[in-house]
Amino acid sequence: MPRKVVSGPDYDDEYGDDYDEYDDYGETGHSDDIQHPTKEEKESSKKSSSMVPVLWRCSMCMFDNHESMVYCEMCGVFRESFMKSAKDGSIKVHGIPSDFGTPSMPKSDSTKMPVNTRTTDFGGDPEIKNASISHEKGTAGANVGSTQYASVGSSSGAGKKVKHIALPEDVPVERTAQLISDHFQLKEDQSSRATSSAQNEDVAQKLSSDIQKLGLEKNEVDTAKPYLPEEYKPEKWMFANEESGVLSQLNLAIVGHVDSGKSTLSGRLLHLLGRISKKDMHKNEKEAKEKGKGSFAYAWAMDESSEERERGVTMTVAVAYLETKKYRVVLLDSPGHKDFVPNMISGATQADAAILVVDACTGSFEAGMDGEGGKSVGQTKEHAQLIRSFGVEQLIVAVNKMDAIGYSKERFEFIKVQLGSFLRACNFKDSSVTWIPLSAVENQNLIKIPSDVHLTSWYQGFCLLDAIDSLQLPSRDVSKPLILPICDVIKSQSTGQLAAFGKLETGAIRIGSKVLISPCGEVATVKSIERDSNSCDIARAGDNVAVSLQGIDGSKLIAGGILCNPGFPVPVSNFLELRVLVLDVTIPILIGYQVEFHIHHVKEAARVTKIVALLDKAGKPSKTAPRFLKSKQNAVVQVTLDAPVCVEEFSKCRALGRAFLRSCGSTIAVGVVTRVLGQDEN
Repeated sequence: MPRKVVSGPDYDDEYGDDYDEYDDYGETGHSDDIQHPTKEEKESSKKSSSMVPVLWRCSMCMFDNHESMVYCEMCGVFRESFMKSAKDGSIKVHGIPSDFGTPSMPKSDSTKMPVNTRTTDFGGDPEIKNASISHEKGTAGANVGSTQYASVGSSSGAGKKVKHIALPEDVPVERTAQLISDHFQLKEDQSSRATSSAQNEDVAQKLSSDIQKLGLEKNEVDTAKPYLPEEYKPEKWMFANEESGVLSQLNLAIVGHVDSGKSTLSGRLLHLLGRISKKDMHKNEKEAKEKGKGSFAYAWAMDESSEERERGVTMTVAVAYLETKKYRVVLLDSPGHKDFVPNMISGATQADAAILVVDACTGSFEAGMDGEGGKSVGQTKEHAQLIRSFGVEQLIVAVNKMDAIGYSKERFEFIKVQLGSFLRACNFKDSSVTWIPLSAVENQNLIKIPSDVHLTSWYQGFCLLDAIDSLQLPSRDVSKPLILPICDVIKSQSTGQLAAFGKLETGAIRIGSKVLISPCGEVATVKSIERDSNSCDIARAGDNVAVSLQGIDGSKLIAGGILCNPGFPVPVSNFLELRVLVLDVTIPILIGYQVEFHIHHVKEAARVTKIVALLDKAGKPSKTAPRFLKSKQNAVVQVTLDAPVCVEEFSKCRALGRAFLRSCGSTIAVGVVTRVLGQDEN
């Protein structure tokens, strides 16, 4: 069997090693002893051609092929007229010459033309073989039904007669071929197969394209290199310049038990630092007195909605801005009521540091620690656990309402001992926790040293503002691709359009940048950027910004979505593996347990589908999977969400890899995403 000369593996595996016998074609040896067909054979062939469709004969193996074929069906050699057209450039991808495929009549004279052909073995190394093919020139007005002959010379076949393959006169021969990726694969049928002109044209176009890629005249092997995604390389504009007078941004969460004075403390700070005008403050005082809530005047600087003012509690995370000597501070005033802990999670997850506000009054502090009646966990404990699981390491404990207890040092020390032991259990270091006694209503120890002698007699430490300046900024990574989790969708003050509001976790963004919105998967262009309610051209990791986009419907912007680099999309999945720490629970966590799954700004219903293993103190997994989980246990679990969310492994992006499990109004477990397992259809 002749050797195939097309690129790619053999047509059929059963031929296997038979091709090894044909590795030695002569490079220059040609034989003149090959006998040409006799007159009788030509007449017999003409008679046969009148009974079957138009054929052309392969110059290599002498197999008669259908007129529509542009290469030999038996050995794979290209048709001579087709190769000549490919060399001349007459074959194009989008068109085929009108005379393409018309066989030429043989002449008595035959001019031998060496043609370089190539094969590729299974190892992928090209082998160039020189086969001498005798082209017999045709005459004008050639009979379409006649056959074409060629003489083949080789060192191994010299002096041998060419054996003609007889075609049955009563069975029409119609064959076709299919081009698959790099090579040709022959698909056989039991009897015959119908071919259409459209199919033939497609095959010819593909073959002509491959002929050009092979580069027959230049003997070049076209090897396509596999595409490998490049590593992310930040641009120069993404790095901040060391400009004088520009303050670094610090995101500061205000957390604590309900009615501990968080909003009043925030409003008082804003007022003292000139962020609230006298007119607005006078308006708040007047409205608060009319409703019998005179002490809420400063709190209403943060609680602006009518429902919050009517109920007297913060329901959503309020955002305000102030400046210290060292930082441009973004205040995130979080709700303290247990019904709004999910809102607290969504907003305070942006924090770099936190102020934990504690009510010093007798009974109020205890309620924040042990809940009402001591039967549950209070929000002081829960907020401390959550803020630590956000990755916050620096904490200011503001012991508020000290005026109500006469600035008692004993009470302050009692609170410090009780709460301090719990904070250590949450992995807060003593060196990273600052204790500040103060009174927001009386303006004691807020922005300057206290004036009340009852406090100054035993306390000579920082005031609250100095304690904020003593905090250290976490590292800002602008060298990674853009990730901006959408905390909320607001109305831009500069454009009046909907804008995505959130904190840049990594990377940088500027006007004109292309961003990918997940999970919808659409690309948009940044139209404007607002930081601290002021327009800016560039925002970097750590900044809280409102980004207006063009080229996308505003309805595609949703809280919990992600703005990211189009070349580095964030995974979207509903099947995750977590490493969790179980908190104080009264009901064990079983397989199938229904939970609320919280991650960055998303809340989604989920269930525990598998408890993989327990982890010991060293982090080593147990050999057997437990049947349930109880308080204080570390474990690896798998959860399935009702809907997919934007998520990333904690090792790759901390902000998108922190997870919280809640049930029945309480946080039952905190943890990190160890693996993104894809989509779970069950």
